[in-house]
Amino acid sequence: MNCSLPDGALLHYTMEGRRHRLCLQSLWDLVAAKEPLIKSPFFPVLFSFTAYMAFCLPYIALDFLSIRLPNLRKYKIQPQNYPTLGMMVPCIIQSVYHHVMLIFPVTFLHWYWRPMNLPVIAPALPEVLLQVTVCLLLFDFEYFLWHLLHHRVPWLYKTFHKVHHKHVSTFALTTQYSSVWELLSLGFFAAINPLLLGCHPLTEMIFFLVNIFLSVEDHSGYDLPWSTHRLVPFGLYGGAPHHDLHHLKFKSNYAPYFTHWDKLFGTFTKSHSN
Repeated sequence: MNCSLPDGALLHYTMEGRRHRLCLQSLWDLVAAKEPLIKSPFFPVLFSFTAYMAFCLPYIALDFLSIRLPNLRKYKIQPQNYPTLGMMVPCIIQSVYHHVMLIFPVTFLHWYWRPMNLPVIAPALPEVLLQVTVCLLLFDFEYFLWHLLHHRVPWLYKTFHKVHHKHVSTFALTTQYSSVWELLSLGFFAAINPLLLGCHPLTEMIFFLVNIFLSVEDHSGYDLPWSTHRLVPFGLYGGAPHHDLHHLKFKSNYAPYFTHWDKLFGTFTKSHSN
């Protein structure tokens, strides 16, 4: 049986694929122009830390402004608790230390053993959207199992995860305030999924940016009108209220982003925003 497409249909699909790729080609050309930087062993650390701090800064500003402005204070999930400069500085110092002393050696070894090749052609937009979504869902599942295990096994909690629960009321800079084991574990989950899916380097970068942003938003301590959980319908996404409640109560809401695993395992607690 001949399963080949008619010439007209083949041309249509070829044109559609080309159009979807052109959506991101200009962006990829700008990124690929920085090839020496991107292929250097320093890029992953600079990329990760710069993105992390860039996403934290608006929430840091909000923390200082909302103390004085009641119109902003109403969006604070725990308005009775505000981070001080003395609480923020150790988080920043620890994050810098982890990036320099832990993440850089790991990314250096990766650079040495598996040099990056930058393709000329950008990925198609539908492919990027699909793969980023799949990477997020995989990371959400992996983190849920890891997180549940580290709460259910007392030794794991006390030895590795307790550091992250120092602050009952979260703020943006607590996102990466964690033990070395936790940082490396979650970093491994984030890195392995695009590799398993064979993602284009641009798709991988977009996933990392989305993942870092969502993690920071989760720990921000704010429920804003444009927060991600308000944009995703049917309560499928928990967001900051979901995760803030986990830090407050400890025994529920283990998934970082979506709510389906907590609902399936009976560990879901409804936040006031749901």
